[in-house]
Amino acid sequence: MITTETQRLIDLALDEDQVYNDLTTDSLIDPKVVGTARFISKQAGVLSGIYVASEVFRRIDHSIKLEIHIDDGNEVQPGSILAEVFGKAGTILRGERTALNFLQHMSGISTETSKYVNAIKDYKALVLDTRKTIPGFRMLDKYAVKMGGGENHRLNLADGILIKDNHIAILKDSNMNLSDIVNISRQNTITPNKTEIEVTNLSQLEDALLGNPDIILLDNMSIEDMRKSVKRVNGKLLLEASGNVTLENIASIAETGVDLISVGALTHSSKALDISLETEF
Repeated sequence: MITTETQRLIDLALDEDQVYNDLTTDSLIDPKVVGTARFISKQAGVLSGIYVASEVFRRIDHSIKLEIHIDDGNEVQPGSILAEVFGKAGTILRGERTALNFLQHMSGISTETSKYVNAIKDYKALVLDTRKTIPGFRMLDKYAVKMGGGENHRLNLADGILIKDNHIAILKDSNMNLSDIVNISRQNTITPNKTEIEVTNLSQLEDALLGNPDIILLDNMSIEDMRKSVKRVNGKLLLEASGNVTLENIASIAETGVDLISVGALTHSSKALDISLETEF
């Protein structure tokens, strides 16, 4: 989990917070003082980011000791002790806010994802994230989605072909239909990739089917049109529903028989899970 990319992101966060120039800690705390700190959940949720939070302290001071009590992907309750940190008081105080920022943010995403996943547990559809992530946090945000039981859509622009409305709009003056666009995209791609194209109505669906894409994205379609799309496709390719998906309507979307449901809110609107760091010195 702790990749070079994650370590670089942690280092940027520590530099942003000026942890090696902590005026308060430097002016008050004897460098020889040691103690213990415990990550404690203050609400129920699904944990994600405990190893990232722990790595924050290691990046400041390699002598710090850590003990993980609850692993990522597990449910936590109010009062759950997630992990303990043992070492210099100064290190704990310097890293506290940065560690909690990572942990609360990631656990918020995994907790929200689990709600969507549970809402459609009786249907075949999978819950997917999108690229609507905090810049620089893409891998951590998508890891958190996985910890909540969701699946990852494209990691980045190089991870598969997704022909969206703006691609289509730019090409509209060339008198190409959607099937032509799918075929041209394949012809101009050196390595084989799954090809997905976005449609907004049943007429576009028929056009896109002629190009035999791997996935068709049903963007902001009505429930009834989604149901008709599923019947028309009849399992010949994957159908993804997207656009204004909420906890209130995701079960109705899944009931139509679509294969995938992408939810931007998982990463752009999840509320941080309330977690504290309590110390003993």
